[in-house]
Amino acid sequence: MSTTIHSHEYELISEGGFDYIETQPNSDKPVVLLLHGLFGALSNFEGIISTFGPQYNVVVPILPIMTMPLREVSIMNLVKHIDEFVEHKGFDKVNALGNSLGGHIALLFVLGSMDKVNSLTLTGSSGLFENAMGDSFPSRNNYEFIKKKTEFTFYDPKVATKELVDEVFNTVNDRDRGLRIVMTAKSAIRHNLTDRLHEITVPTLLVWGKQDNITPYFVGEKFEELMPNAELIGIDKCGHAPMMELPEQFNDALGSFLSRVTAA
Repeated sequence: MSTTIHSHEYELISEGGFDYIETQPNSDKPVVLLLHGLFGALSNFEGIISTFGPQYNVVVPILPIMTMPLREVSIMNLVKHIDEFVEHKGFDKVNALGNSLGGHIALLFVLGSMDKVNSLTLTGSSGLFENAMGDSFPSRNNYEFIKKKTEFTFYDPKVATKELVDEVFNTVNDRDRGLRIVMTAKSAIRHNLTDRLHEITVPTLLVWGKQDNITPYFVGEKFEELMPNAELIGIDKCGHAPMMELPEQFNDALGSFLSRVTAA
């Protein structure tokens, strides 16, 4: 299966129990490892992949939230999956980037494998505080409810296209998938990282929407305060997914950070 991103086609590779896309396989370009959130899809990262794919080896592993055995669904098993993936690929030093739950996974991955990480970028990351979707989906079959929840993710509700709302609706409306999402979210909340962030010494970029409703801007400020090598860039008129809502501003911030940390 292949996926087309801004007219460039990338193969979805399945091997060794991993599904992923990779923009520059077998090259010695620096690796940028993108970790998606709970409702994440490749579409969330289109702007990053099309901008940085030619210049870096941008790698997007699909997190097995929907496919791992139900009893194994937990944030730590997702971290283990990423750890094993990086090992499988033989990557030396990755530049990890995570949005929302993907940021939380990136943080836990760095804490367990600091030697494998060159830099870290977080945007709307969980791990300190999140205003979650709620414990259950009482209105699971209610399209309007899901539409409002999806719009709540962005500053500009128009970013929640019908296609995106349909995607979220179909995910939570499937009983098995809905259960997995709730289980993963609860597992993430149990892994609060306040006491461990000071251990992360790799260069860290925090890009936060100033109108983020899920992980509010003060969360980004708290990350900056607790992480010794972090810098925060706030983006105005922007919600929980800056790389989708204001991709140009996000990519400007990411581009100058990556060229700095990969040159070093």
